[in-house]
Amino acid sequence: MSHTISVTPYVLHEDEGEALWFLGNLVKLKVTGAQTRGQLTVAEFVNPPGFAPPLHRHVVEDELFYVLSGTAEFHCADQVFGASAGDFVRLPVGLPHSFVVGTEEPLRALQITTPSGFEGFARAAGVPATSLRLPDPGPIDPAALGHAAQLHAIELLGPPPSRA
Repeated sequence: MSHTISVTPYVLHEDEGEALWFLGNLVKLKVTGAQTRGQLTVAEFVNPPGFAPPLHRHVVEDELFYVLSGTAEFHCADQVFGASAGDFVRLPVGLPHSFVVGTEEPLRALQITTPSGFEGFARAAGVPATSLRLPDPGPIDPAALGHAAQLHAIELLGPPPSRA
């Protein structure tokens, strides 16, 4: 895997970072493989109340979440974890997982994947966020999402979970 490496230190403020609309969520990339020798990606996610991604698994990456605000119920293999501000969630590589955002407020979380690469999936399946107003994404094209996932070593396994 070849990466262009940047060794320049930087600070990204709260509203900075490459912004994408991805499955109806705002994603701000804070650090990618280009800055970490392919070691990790950190993205800030703002998921709307009630959002749940399809059940999926990462073939290459561990996926980690640090919850900044809001609540979610994380489903991984046969376990369910409730998480809120200040909680840290680890979803190991290869295990089927998803989550359901609480209905009261958006979930704001740092998503960390190691090694890096998730940014490629978010770019392939998302669109640049030229404003912080969610564009009307229309229906999600399952074939396009599945193709982007396959190209980035993510297996889509089924519909989102319902709350436990």
